[in-house]
Amino acid sequence: MLEEVERWLSTRSWSLADRPLHQILAAKRGTGQSVSVVLPALNEEETVGDIVAVIRRDLVQRAPLVDEVVVVDSGSTDRTFEVAAAAGARVVRRDEILPRVPAVPGKGEVLWRSLLVTRGDIVCFVDADLREFSSDFVTGIVGPLLTDPGIALVKAMYDRPLGDAAGQGGRVTELMARPLLNMHWPQLAGFVQPLGGEYAARRSLLEQLPFPVGYGVELGMLVDALHLAGLDALAQVDVGVRKHRHQDGQALGRMAAAIYRTAQLRLARGHLVRPCLTQFERVEDGFEPRTYSVDTEERPPMLEIAEYAARKVA
Repeated sequence: MLEEVERWLSTRSWSLADRPLHQILAAKRGTGQSVSVVLPALNEEETVGDIVAVIRRDLVQRAPLVDEVVVVDSGSTDRTFEVAAAAGARVVRRDEILPRVPAVPGKGEVLWRSLLVTRGDIVCFVDADLREFSSDFVTGIVGPLLTDPGIALVKAMYDRPLGDAAGQGGRVTELMARPLLNMHWPQLAGFVQPLGGEYAARRSLLEQLPFPVGYGVELGMLVDALHLAGLDALAQVDVGVRKHRHQDGQALGRMAAAIYRTAQLRLARGHLVRPCLTQFERVEDGFEPRTYSVDTEERPPMLEIAEYAARKVA
């Protein structure tokens, strides 16, 4: 297995320099494929506008790579909707997509619903909390999909500083996701950022995948894509440095629990021990337990949704 991972790293891990923009644009013209960029957003008024503006300036106006930029608002209580719209994105509220299915909180829920309001043959997901954003994030992960018909999903890899400390971000990756993948899906051990929110995939793959509704979506998507498309259809591209808002330890604990639950479902479908996580906060008299439910719901492959199937026929 180690030899297979090493081979994959040498043949499916690239840098930005491997595909210059002119080559990517030529491939897009030659294949006629369209590209959608989706930003899932919840209370990201400070950063979402800059990200949208950079994508539109660099990859819509200066270079015709991206065909639509869509922000899916996941119930923001700040000015995320207005800021994203002012920057030039088409903004859609999560609850207005597929209203017959009541929405639940979670990032995966938003990504799943985004397939119904986008048209691109290639769908590129970008987190809305990135700072000092570069359009290289988009060109880097879209490029292999446009230039190589054998590639189905591409993840960005990058350094993740924590404050001033280089390489100390990605704590849930190192403490939860990487051990799980190495032990249970060692073919995926070569992914530098398996939980990263910047990745692109062919719609033809995404519409076949179930989507964990919460933080488990990235791990679940990798594992399911491996089984459906095979390791050689997966790739990663180095895009430099990713700066974003970091969450506190308890939020990371809840994220880790959701990721473990996602892995557990895939190891033994239908077997779930306890879909809750108890954490502790210090209060005046000592430590007080706080119990949180771990999301246990997954959305089915989009191909099973009647409204999506009808749209494809139309």
